[in-house]
Amino acid sequence: MSWIWIALGALALLVLVLLGSMVARARMSPAGLPAEISELTDSTVTDRQTGAVRSVQRADLMLDAAALDEIWTPVHLERLARTYWRFLTRVTLGLIRVRYSGEGRTVVLVSPPLRLLTFHTPEYEMDATRGLVRWRIARGLLVARQGRDGDGYLQIEVTREPAPGPEQPARARLHVEVAVVNFYPSISGLSLRLYNATQSRIHVIVTYGFLRSLARLDLAESRVGRFGGQRPSDGPLSQGPARRPRRGA
Repeated sequence: MSWIWIALGALALLVLVLLGSMVARARMSPAGLPAEISELTDSTVTDRQTGAVRSVQRADLMLDAAALDEIWTPVHLERLARTYWRFLTRVTLGLIRVRYSGEGRTVVLVSPPLRLLTFHTPEYEMDATRGLVRWRIARGLLVARQGRDGDGYLQIEVTREPAPGPEQPARARLHVEVAVVNFYPSISGLSLRLYNATQSRIHVIVTYGFLRSLARLDLAESRVGRFGGQRPSDGPLSQGPARRPRRGA
């Protein structure tokens, strides 16, 4: 019976995400946005022998070079991470939320007892051309037993690409990737087709919506402020989980 409830829940969540995504897109008008999103792609594969899923969504963000220089800091990388969680809550109309603790981040459905995914505290890397935030998967209702506290993770990576050309000297290109790697979905034990039609599709829809939303350059304020005013020029950034984080990305 538990598998039946999981399946029904996944289908209901898919409908909710589709509705939330439609609302989010209706609110976004391409005119007047400070950046342009292009080259949206998805690559999702499942290892049929192990059951591990690798899902990567990519997009290019075109914006003013000066604007990119201004936000190319660890502070804004942390804010980008927080923006992802904010979008997840908004697109699910508030039913999915993120809880914070000293041990990590927990994605819950409505309330803490329904822990869909639990992550360890985020790890950050940043230099003059590349930034990355990674949350390692700990456990959760959506994670099969073999995937708990393993090598699985969710990450957002941004890379500064060469200028688009001499005809646009004041423009810059930012390549953004959202990846889930070595994820073992619990629902795949019921049916791989069901997982592909529900949970996997939900992730792609949410991530595409998040990437499109970046055209606003509206980055959520971090609740941690771990990096202060540090810039990549101060030296390469490489920080693992903070020991006692407050609520944040």
